[in-house]
Amino acid sequence: MSGAVARPGHDELVWFKSSYSAGNGGECVEVASWLGLTHVRDSKDEAGPIVSLTPDAWTEFVGFAAQHTA
Repeated sequence: MSGAVARPGHDELVWFKSSYSAGNGGECVEVASWLGLTHVRDSKDEAGPIVSLTPDAWTEFVGFAAQHTA
């Protein structure tokens, strides 16, 4: 056994859409929390790739995004 933790399937995570999502097909993300990680995906591609971030990496990502708004 490698000690790796199995990653949940898309259906097992509870996703939350960005409060900035206007529903008009713009750039939106959804996030879910599981086993201390924050998982991020494109809200328009629910079956697409998922980025999994540690708490520190998530904090850094949100800080970076806040400084680089359109």
